[in-house]
Amino acid sequence: MPDPKYQRLILKLSGESFVPKGERGISMPEVVDIASQTFKAAQQGVEIGIVIGGGNILRGAQFTAGSASIQEATGHYMGMLATVINGLALQDALESLGCETRLMTAIKMDGVAEPFIRRRADQHLKKGRIVILAAGTGAPFVTTDTAAAQKALELDADILLKATRVDGIYSADPEKDPDAELYTELTYTQVQSRNLRVMDPTAIAHCMEHNLPILVFNYRTDGNIERAVRGETIGTRVVSQLG
Repeated sequence: MPDPKYQRLILKLSGESFVPKGERGISMPEVVDIASQTFKAAQQGVEIGIVIGGGNILRGAQFTAGSASIQEATGHYMGMLATVINGLALQDALESLGCETRLMTAIKMDGVAEPFIRRRADQHLKKGRIVILAAGTGAPFVTTDTAAAQKALELDADILLKATRVDGIYSADPEKDPDAELYTELTYTQVQSRNLRVMDPTAIAHCMEHNLPILVFNYRTDGNIERAVRGETIGTRVVSQLG
């Protein structure tokens, strides 16, 4: 088997990856499938940190839209707690496969997880543990995409992997437009100028400023996480310069 192309990476998973399309909550078969792919990738010798979303449980915006009962910042904190619930499910799924993990959160909650401390996370990764990074950045009004970019930069990752349910970045939504074009490679500037909403614009800006490559790929294709780690040609790469 070829060696992994990257020494360390951050994998961004959406909360929707924890359930079949169109459903809510947590489906453990879905979680175990992602855990299995990720564990196989880690066994190739790459260090993996996972930043996880919470949209399968709730999004803060759903409580604040058109309502004065819950403040917007409170809604965002509720969404952060949803990512911790997902993190606990993923941690147990990984450990059921024999994988050593650590769950770290940006909001202190000692009863269920370690607080995120950069040096401690770095040591966990060096020891071969998969580190699950939950609760976003710990601050409201910041997406988990931006949290993933920030954690990738903090932890000196070689690449940010964005797992989606489509094959990469398209010119339009491929689930709505059958003529949408799949891009194999784009620059950060092209993503911004074409308003390609694959990640939060702030996350793209962070990666562009620090020249951190992004790979957007379909995690539902079995083995794609392993292929991404090996540097195989899948999905869409976002880089500073083409070629």
